[in-house]
Amino acid sequence: MRWSVVLSLIFIIFVVILLVLYWFVPLGTINYGTSSPGHSNFSLNALDSQSMQFYENMRYPNSEISYKIDNCPLKKSDEMIQAFEAVSNNTPMTFYPVSGDEEISVTCDSKARVEGGLFIAGEGGPSNITRSELFNVIHGGTILLIRESKCSSPNIGIHELLHALGFDHSNNPDNVMYSISKCSQTIGQDTVNLLNWLYSFPSQPDLTLENVSATMRGAYLDLNMTIRNNGLKDSEEAIVFVYADSKLAKEVEIDVLKIGHGRMILLNNVFLLKRNVDKLEFFIDYEFEELNKDNNEVTLEIKK
Repeated sequence: MRWSVVLSLIFIIFVVILLVLYWFVPLGTINYGTSSPGHSNFSLNALDSQSMQFYENMRYPNSEISYKIDNCPLKKSDEMIQAFEAVSNNTPMTFYPVSGDEEISVTCDSKARVEGGLFIAGEGGPSNITRSELFNVIHGGTILLIRESKCSSPNIGIHELLHALGFDHSNNPDNVMYSISKCSQTIGQDTVNLLNWLYSFPSQPDLTLENVSATMRGAYLDLNMTIRNNGLKDSEEAIVFVYADSKLAKEVEIDVLKIGHGRMILLNNVFLLKRNVDKLEFFIDYEFEELNKDNNEVTLEIKK
């Protein structure tokens, strides 16, 4: 009897050891590949912005843009205000004055400048840009008005304002963005169309799952992913849920992400109660509106 008890105990211990080895010791490696990339056909290439702008899809976070005019004589100030109104009348954009923390800074210089034998009427352009997958977001622009416009329309002010909005020079002599100013020049319809299109997108964040990969060793899961905000507004807090064959495996809290910023997440040795997982699903959950919801999920399946 004693020997039978001893043998039974040895057998039980042996089985327990095998179970421990099976569940807790990684004996093989499974690699997963992306079956759904987490990206949709949501594209910002409908209009050729790159040929008109310094960079592709340049815009400010909001269609309402603040400005401050500093150290300018009355005539130049009036001309700049008329320029803001001219652009606002043809687009969904509005401009409003502030006393500080402005998005567009306007200054003046009474001295005319000459470059290449030509008088320089002014200078303008973006001063702070954040690049993301969807937009080149302008956070600040500057305008220097050097010469007063001799035209009935504020062509010099419009020209420099469009520079501050991200627009490069035009090859069309009749376009207000031509490098040499003439009173007969007007705002190109292609410029108006592009501004209308760019600012048709609401000022919202856009969280995206990127570079998602996973490896499973026995019952342990290693995860690698990047969460990025490719939108036009800082995101709020969010959660990434990871499911293994439709069962919740892990929750990851995501802090606020600024425009264009991202967070890389590496998780090692996530223990699962299952060794053979066919499908991993990643979802971003949040309580705010965003530009595109289709890039909030990624599915991984076993590589074959």
